[in-house]
Amino acid sequence: MDALKFTEHHANSITMRVAEQGSGPLVLFCHGFPESWYSWRHQLAAVAQAGYRAVAPDMRGYGATEAPPDVAQYTMLHLVGDMVELVKALGEKQAVIVGHDWGAPVAWNAAMLRPDVFRAVVGMSVPFSPPGYLDFLTSLEKQGIDNFYMQYFQKPGVAEAELQRDVEASIRRIHFSGSGDCPERTVFGALSPGKGFLGNTVEPQALPAWLTRDDIAYYAAEFRHAGFRGGLNWYRNLRRTWELLGPWRGCTIAQPSMFIAGARDSVLRFPAAKATIEHFPRTLPGLRGCHLLEGAGHWVQRERAPEVTALLLGFLKTL
Repeated sequence: MDALKFTEHHANSITMRVAEQGSGPLVLFCHGFPESWYSWRHQLAAVAQAGYRAVAPDMRGYGATEAPPDVAQYTMLHLVGDMVELVKALGEKQAVIVGHDWGAPVAWNAAMLRPDVFRAVVGMSVPFSPPGYLDFLTSLEKQGIDNFYMQYFQKPGVAEAELQRDVEASIRRIHFSGSGDCPERTVFGALSPGKGFLGNTVEPQALPAWLTRDDIAYYAAEFRHAGFRGGLNWYRNLRRTWELLGPWRGCTIAQPSMFIAGARDSVLRFPAAKATIEHFPRTLPGLRGCHLLEGAGHWVQRERAPEVTALLLGFLKTL
């Protein structure tokens, strides 16, 4: 099998670092916050072994990919544009797109906006919801919610200062606290009074098998290099993205699709998440599986790597 390699590609006016393995039909992996291409390392190897070209970029603002200084250059249209142009830069015409966490909305919207390019889609953790008539931040405000982490992330510089104070501790606490191995607690991401994002996280007494010291050190090195601002800027475009996606309100995804999440993922406890999944027969008419893995939390492709990889390979074989 081909070894993992790193390449750089100019796509959508930025230079992206890409981890790539294997040859065959293209499968494109989109990571979330606060992560990197590294989150997909188990799937890259397995998908390559199965006869595909598996590619995972550092997304816009992360790792060794460029991080434009202008906050407005992190809308969903920029992020989808990155993936469309990356497919071209790789010399391909089509791809299956896979996304987790923030990468899931990128994957879902890429499939919705460019079905000619993305022939199938897999979303993990964040379920697909067509563009609607109310943006997420306004929805929270109407419900009287003012302590949600996405609201805290809005003011530039605040979350950056908190997370960069001790990068390794930030990564360790966020990744453990969002997992299925963390003891039961309030919804991850609901801020306690007077505390920042890390105030509702815990320090693990021992690391679970899927999260090693070497893993934490790798992520920490990436964020020491790139900082957190690029990733946080995605959250700062929630309203702008909602406005831009107005022409696609109510659109569905007809291509083959699949959803995977950990049953203990706090995202599934977000407002409207349950209803969003119940609407899949209408919003995802090509759905070929909705899998909630018992005991797993937010980082499902790492916490349950063999199970997720098996589901993914099974889905790819049906295409």
